Amino acid sequence: MKQRTSDTTKIGLINNGSLTEGLLMRVSPKISVEEIRAGTFVVVDGLQNQFFCMITNVKLEAANQEILQNPPQNPQNILNSVLAGNQTFATVELKPMLMLPYPKELDGTEEIFPVKTIPPHFSPVFNAREKEVSRIFGSEELGEKFFNIGKPLEMETPVCLNLEKFVERSNGIFGKTGTGKTFLTRIALCGLISRNKAVNLIFDMHSEYGWVGSNESGNAVKGLKQIFPNKVVVATLDPETTRKKTPKVDIDVTISLDEIEPEDIFSLADELKLNETALETMGLLQAKFKENWLEELLNNGITKEFATLVGAHNESLGALARKLLRIKSLPFVATKDKADKSFTEILSCLKNGKSVVLEFGRRTNILDYLLVSNILTRKIHSSYTTIAEDYYANPEKNTKPTPLVITIEEAHRFLNPVTAKQTAFGMIAREMRKYFVTLLVVDQRPSGIYDEVLSQLGTRITALLNDEKDIAAVLTGVSGAVSLRSVLASLDTKQQALILGYAVPMPVVIQTRIFDEKFYQEIAQTEKGVKIDKSKPMKNDVDGVF
Repeated sequence: MKQRTSDTTKIGLINNGSLTEGLLMRVSPKISVEEIRAGTFVVVDGLQNQFFCMITNVKLEAANQEILQNPPQNPQNILNSVLAGNQTFATVELKPMLMLPYPKELDGTEEIFPVKTIPPHFSPVFNAREKEVSRIFGSEELGEKFFNIGKPLEMETPVCLNLEKFVERSNGIFGKTGTGKTFLTRIALCGLISRNKAVNLIFDMHSEYGWVGSNESGNAVKGLKQIFPNKVVVATLDPETTRKKTPKVDIDVTISLDEIEPEDIFSLADELKLNETALETMGLLQAKFKENWLEELLNNGITKEFATLVGAHNESLGALARKLLRIKSLPFVATKDKADKSFTEILSCLKNGKSVVLEFGRRTNILDYLLVSNILTRKIHSSYTTIAEDYYANPEKNTKPTPLVITIEEAHRFLNPVTAKQTAFGMIAREMRKYFVTLLVVDQRPSGIYDEVLSQLGTRITALLNDEKDIAAVLTGVSGAVSLRSVLASLDTKQQALILGYAVPMPVVIQTRIFDEKFYQEIAQTEKGVKIDKSKPMKNDVDGVF
């Protein structure tokens, strides 16, 4: 065993436990039980290995139950002091996450092992040190793939996401309303853009990611376009609203009627009140008129002659035409001769390495959101499938595609059990990882997302959730979910999150970075390749917090 030079950080000793149920630590008499927090990261020094654990529960115990029948009347009196630590004490449940053999030097290159044994009785437990956190989670000094997303509770050491692993799979950011999901998403996106690890398409339903956003207090914070003016493009469905707060809008989005396919409307069946007959009729129209099916329907769908030409019932065609007139009336929908093919421009930006924030402005109706996202993601699916297949056919000749991360808010609307099977979003979550396209789903109701999609999420960053169904959904398929439930339920209402999954070696609760002037400066210096001197104070914008 490698002894520590000082035991001042020792918080207790292991006195019980098992591999399957976790370890039980008796708290040192020198440590107040109120200093022990669920979710804290601790280290157990065994004889041959260090065991990295998370505190999952705290209990008060007594050596003799009779003491509890006649407790000291004054908690500050001398009797209470005599009993504390000997007759009365606290125990802490620890969930071992990783084990590492003792290294000669801490250089971040050691192999990390899953826990396959446990430390012996009376092994000491310590609060983790900075070099031990870096040993597990990496450090920004070790390479651009590591990005600081926050720090463990009660510590000042950064916890880093492995961005290269993060973009390999779809991921989720969850939390109830007001817990800072948008800020967590902004921080993650800043990491991906600053390190050039992925190009991003953000469906910005609430106009929070483009030029300017707002915090929970209503104060303005910088959007991605301000932070990365040469790497981010702002597109909008509502130019009038977006231009009021954005100096430069790059793309005014319009949709041509010939760009809309029946499959784009399938997921709108509830919104448009379409029945099975209507869906079958759209198939007949497309078979007859190809990409012009919708324009032909809207121009001629009421006549008997047109019904005979299509081979459909006249009343069915008329009812379908009346319902789809809602689409034609949308201000960003135009006929073929007037549309500007803005989706082609968006795809071109993505392929050239520029992230796109698609703002909806006042167009926040679910019909608008579903229609636009369905068309664009379908085009992305088709385009990136071709790009990836060309690369796999000749990887020596073709450049490896830059990963594309698609961020969607209100994800349960697109990825619920019904629509996830029909929309391109569901297909991307299930199948597109091998084609370099993944999702970043942001939602306050993870229980509304299809189980098959949740199982595909590699990394989950979760703020406070109260609903038991939502907590269970986030922990679906996670080893040790029972012990993590109490940790998730004990998070603060703001600026704390549990991170678990593929991009971090072990689950950890973090105090997230503050999205303020200091953060902007650090990101700017990182982009320029300047090492940040953390000892020098930076201007702090207190309005930028969650």
